[in-house]
Amino acid sequence: MDSLFRGVQDFSFSVIYWDGSTSNYGTGESRFTISFKKDPASLFDKEKDITKLMEDCSDEFIDVEGDLYEVCSAFNLNKTETELKDIKNQLLMSIANMAIKNFKEIQKKEVQSHYDLGNDFFSLWLDDTMTYSCAYFKDPDMSLHDAQIAKINHTLRKLNLKKDERLLDIGSGWGQLIVKAAQEYGVKSMGITLSEEQFNGSQELIKRSGLEDRVEVRLMNYLDLDEKEIQFDKIVSIGMLEHVGKENLKKYFEKINKLLIDKGLSLLHTINVPENSEGDSFGIWLKKYIFPGGYLPSLRELVWILPEYDFHLIHLESLRMNYALTLDKWYENYSLHYKEVEERFGKQFARRWGFYLKGCAVAFRTSGLDVHQLLFSKGLNNDLPSTFEYIYK
Repeated sequence: MDSLFRGVQDFSFSVIYWDGSTSNYGTGESRFTISFKKDPASLFDKEKDITKLMEDCSDEFIDVEGDLYEVCSAFNLNKTETELKDIKNQLLMSIANMAIKNFKEIQKKEVQSHYDLGNDFFSLWLDDTMTYSCAYFKDPDMSLHDAQIAKINHTLRKLNLKKDERLLDIGSGWGQLIVKAAQEYGVKSMGITLSEEQFNGSQELIKRSGLEDRVEVRLMNYLDLDEKEIQFDKIVSIGMLEHVGKENLKKYFEKINKLLIDKGLSLLHTINVPENSEGDSFGIWLKKYIFPGGYLPSLRELVWILPEYDFHLIHLESLRMNYALTLDKWYENYSLHYKEVEERFGKQFARRWGFYLKGCAVAFRTSGLDVHQLLFSKGLNNDLPSTFEYIYK
């Protein structure tokens, strides 16, 4: 194993072996750590494929921590099957696959710890559309319901949808956007979520709307969507990127690139920090108690990645004050049901969530915390309207 890892070039990482010894490979700061729980020789079976064998035994055999993108790059995850006949390549491929498997399980648990608190909990303070993201206030006195419908309309107009196009919503929440897209624009829409509560709520909404033939929702990780099975004309993601993690931002854009047709459009709606920093006390508190595993990228960080996948930024819009107003409305609703939340979840939980909602409203007004919608195309698209009047009229 030591000889195998010494052959990996241009990457620095650490390995903790089954006897407790640790070895560092490459030069510089370690980018990821591989921990063996037992001697791999105990798992070998000449009659079985090594890659499949190690994948089946991954939980009892190995842990991989750190930058998923770096692990896959270091171990040449994109090698073809014909190049994997060598046992060394099979071992490296297996470790990279285990890293992906571990990441997906962690991300699923983190998302569910927040969004699976119960539809009845979120329905106490969200509006009746169950939209848990920044609303769009054309007038500060708009109701939360009207502002959320306006946000969905505003987002769909930017995508310039055409009848029978295929639309994907990554992190589709309780399904309002995919249903409205089918109703208003005649598209065939798909939503995906990691939350069982949101999945169940979306299925009920689709059935009530009579749109089972045009709208579907899947309970799955977006990385598991097979671009060979289906591709999309338009892709939207609202409030999901915050859960991807810093080390996986490029994996997100890489997957969008594979799923999106040439000249297709994608809209990314995400919270941003002024710079790449999570060091403020409120941000640390949020990550510990409200959004485990969350990461807020800077706008510069996202725009910097786009050209790597031939993505062209078409339209950029800040909705900062819209989110402050949204949080005001949520906190107002939450306060009306505070005692109910306290009785169900306890005093500490109730206080934390109240602080989260009010604290975020203050942060959007005072700290430079922002939320942006980025509309971009895959390759150059010369068929779009020459102005953005179609969005705002």
